[in-house]
Amino acid sequence: MSHRLRAALMPVAAVLLLIPLPVSAQSAADLAPMRTPDDQPDISGIFTFRTLTPLERPAALTGQAQLSAEDAAAFEASERTRLNRDLFDPETGAPSAGYQSREEGGVLSYNEFWYERGIELTSDKRTSLVVDPPDGRIPYTTSFRQANGVRRLNLRNGFADHYTDRSLGDRCMMGSNAGPPMRPGSYNNNVLILQVPGYVTILNEHIHNTRVIPITDQPHGDLRQWSGDSRGHWDGETLVVETRNFRQATNFSGSSSDTQLVERFRRVDPDTVMYEFTIADPNNYTRPWTAAIPMRRTDGPLFEYACHEGNYGLTGIMAGARKLNTQAVEGSR
Repeated sequence: MSHRLRAALMPVAAVLLLIPLPVSAQSAADLAPMRTPDDQPDISGIFTFRTLTPLERPAALTGQAQLSAEDAAAFEASERTRLNRDLFDPETGAPSAGYQSREEGGVLSYNEFWYERGIELTSDKRTSLVVDPPDGRIPYTTSFRQANGVRRLNLRNGFADHYTDRSLGDRCMMGSNAGPPMRPGSYNNNVLILQVPGYVTILNEHIHNTRVIPITDQPHGDLRQWSGDSRGHWDGETLVVETRNFRQATNFSGSSSDTQLVERFRRVDPDTVMYEFTIADPNNYTRPWTAAIPMRRTDGPLFEYACHEGNYGLTGIMAGARKLNTQAVEGSR
């Protein structure tokens, strides 16, 4: 090769060095699973699981498991508007400018600044986090749907004969999105996963829920807990966590003391851990069901969730309920 030709090709070679190699040409080290110092699959880090993808598929999207890019963009824009609390009347909770909301009215708790619910669907543009059953709906029993409808109405209307009538979130005991199982909520959709030999710890930002999960083949204990009794094991590159022995009421609608939960954590790339959970409870579901939620790496830190059992917010809820009772009596005269 002549010196002139070699000189002409050198800039081209320099540019080619900047182009990412195809997967087939990448080194084995680049594609190797991430490992901890004790040679376990590495799922540790700080992650967010916020998303606009609803847990259950909306009725308007029946039969559509995924959306096209164009339809997804339209859905995301519509949801961001529908959920934006700055577009609601702060006193009545009614949507402003005639915008129709699927939510009931009521005095708003926060303005939009405080929310962190996500701004887009999952990357695959799914219309539900529930992946089984295929219709994207939780298979509640008819009796549970009826009983839960009454309970939700009571909570919305301020019912509280006793503090135990309020949700575990109201009581600052367990966060609705902290789990187990975890699922996106209005804010604090962040989690820290720590790994040490023999244990995995899951610390949720929402209501500072912490689970220390032993990696063991030892049987479950008999002590019932709000977060259940968890045991973990590795199935290849996937951490499988089996939890049972919940208390009668947990933070998940439809759960009971007979709930059995299986969670799976798998690192799919340096920035993503796929989180899946399957719930079985013969009391309230007609069959087990599964949801899949991508958890994306995010910069820390997690912030303190300054909420504790017996806080003054619950005192206000009870006082408001007593006031509602008084108004009901006065109105009946």
